[in-house]
Amino acid sequence: MQVSVESGEGLEKRLLVDLPAERVNAEMDKKLKDLARHARLDGFRPGKVPMRTIKQRFGEHVRQETYGSLIQETLYEAASQQKLVPAGEPQVELREAAEEGGLGYTAIFEVVPEVTLADMSGQSVTRPVAEVQDTDIDGMIDKLRKQRTVWNDVERAAQDGDTVHLDFKGMIDGEVFEGGTGENVPLVLGSGSMIDGFEAGLLGASAGDERTLEVTFPDDYRAEHLAGKAATFETRVLRVAEPQLPEIDEEFVKAFGVEAGTVEALRDNVRQNMAHELRQKVQGLVKDRVMDVLIAANPMDVPKAMVNQEAERMKQQMLNDMQQRGQRAGIDLPASLFEEQARRRVHLGMLVSEIISAQQIRAEEDELRTTISEFAESYEDPQEVVDYYMQDQNARASIENLVLENKVVDWILGQVQVAEENKSFDELMENKA
Repeated sequence: MQVSVESGEGLEKRLLVDLPAERVNAEMDKKLKDLARHARLDGFRPGKVPMRTIKQRFGEHVRQETYGSLIQETLYEAASQQKLVPAGEPQVELREAAEEGGLGYTAIFEVVPEVTLADMSGQSVTRPVAEVQDTDIDGMIDKLRKQRTVWNDVERAAQDGDTVHLDFKGMIDGEVFEGGTGENVPLVLGSGSMIDGFEAGLLGASAGDERTLEVTFPDDYRAEHLAGKAATFETRVLRVAEPQLPEIDEEFVKAFGVEAGTVEALRDNVRQNMAHELRQKVQGLVKDRVMDVLIAANPMDVPKAMVNQEAERMKQQMLNDMQQRGQRAGIDLPASLFEEQARRRVHLGMLVSEIISAQQIRAEEDELRTTISEFAESYEDPQEVVDYYMQDQNARASIENLVLENKVVDWILGQVQVAEENKSFDELMENKA
């Protein structure tokens, strides 16, 4: 077998393989003899068909079959001989053989590139630092109270923060437009859920009042047929309700599963949950920043075949997620929508794999259990979650990959310059880091 390589654009390689006539003929003879033992032709007993007749009837078919089996048998052997790792399914083209009666073919494919990691000592990563303060706990408890707001009807005029229940009819150029009407619709004034001018126009209105509102839809409004257009809304206020927040008493505390029923116990519970969220947020932000630095320091071409494959996988994952949420999953999303993110994932996957291999990073059993336990904290029955991840092979593998990624992040942080930046809880959780 003669093998040579030509380089194409980027990571593309053209593998030229020539097999001698002797090997082709030997493979053909083997297939023809096997066929002769089982062939059934009129006028001949099974297994007694002359070889000359077999060749006349089936020779071309057997030759094509021989080419296919020899290509399948030798392609990856030839690639390995040249120390090439195909990144996707090779495109094979037959060509004239170097030897008459032999087999010549060209396999065109992208190769998985060799990864050489750059020195990271000159790179820097900023790590946010934050603590859960008493004021943060106060704010969270206020949010919990608002979740259990009771609305009481009032006779007075509506003010900011009230809920008004109203009927409305929207018109553009005197014509009612689709989606512009509603009956007994609750609207919290000041929530910003309606276009500019709508909520402000209802301030001071009482139950039974009718008001005409003149508004203009934003130029970037999601419904294109309404974008930038002036509209008139005829409204009638049915009732006005003001919010009443619950008292922070034993009943309120126990409603959140804190059996002690005291404010102190609730604050401790809230602090623990917020601290857990904060740790996860910081870890995620640091990982993203580390990976950004890793990619920037190690630019490289990535195989289009692997990017396309990852983009298709991401597309299918999104469609599956939509289906599980009860949304229509029959949309034909182009895989190109995921191409940029897919390229980043493939790029990072190669770099992270190289670090894991070069540094001999392993996920130890105790690390798996610790990670799973932390993940299970937010579930009603943590032990059930731990048992599932430890026993299910695919679930366990996903946690093992997470542990390896986190250890890679820790290794990179040991190579780069790390600067700490003080942030508040809200700044971090609202992505203002």
